[in-house]
Amino acid sequence: MASAGFWDFAGSTVVHSVGGWAALAGVLVLGPRLGKYGADGRVHPIPAHSMTSGVIGCFVLWLGWFGFNPGSTMASDPNAISHVFMTTNTAAFMGLLSASALNWLWDGKPDLGMSINGCLAGLVAITAPCAFVTVNASLIIGGVAGLLVVCAVKLLDAVKIDDPVGAIPVHLFNGVWGTLAVGLFAVDKITGAATGNGLFSGGGTTLLFAQLKGVAAVGVYTMVAALVFWYAIKLIIGLRVSKEEEEEGLDIGEHGQVAYTGFTSAGYGA
Repeated sequence: MASAGFWDFAGSTVVHSVGGWAALAGVLVLGPRLGKYGADGRVHPIPAHSMTSGVIGCFVLWLGWFGFNPGSTMASDPNAISHVFMTTNTAAFMGLLSASALNWLWDGKPDLGMSINGCLAGLVAITAPCAFVTVNASLIIGGVAGLLVVCAVKLLDAVKIDDPVGAIPVHLFNGVWGTLAVGLFAVDKITGAATGNGLFSGGGTTLLFAQLKGVAAVGVYTMVAALVFWYAIKLIIGLRVSKEEEEEGLDIGEHGQVAYTGFTSAGYGA
């Protein structure tokens, strides 16, 4: 793909959409959690045990991305590293803001979980183009990522695909978006890499088509390979615990003790 002109600086495709495609294959084979979707078509939220832990996790990831993206320069280049710092951080806070705003308009109230995923969506989306686009472009990339993650969560619930942590909206949808953003916003040699210009920088569609081909190739390969592995696991050792163990909680089944006192799935009946 590199020889065909495909660019993915720190892994929107290589890391994130690969994980997203594999996650999609996994949830399709596994099926939704018990009680997630009612017989009447209603979606029953199954809340996480601690939003505090979720926020801390978001901040840890946000900080870690400053090693992940700038570290991918693989050289002590202060200009390139500082540029990547700026595009990465800009996309992160724009994803957080746009996801928070859209969900607030959509549901009539803010949702902290969606805000967290919006921030992560911005980080995922900027991972491929962080060294190839301007800071102004990263505002757009992150803003679109936040909107996309909210729409993707709603879409998955509408088609009854149960993704408990939003891995598919964050990593698959925005891994693809970030990869395509290179073909739209890239500025040739902005930090030294000769990417060619993207569509909105006067470079035409050459780079965008290269990015599209890369997305398609990785998507088809990963989806097929992941389905083979998920089905093999299901046939050989089994993929899902029993109904009783799922209702009791896997902490009891796996460890013989309750991790979170009073936390139960009771009340989320089908």
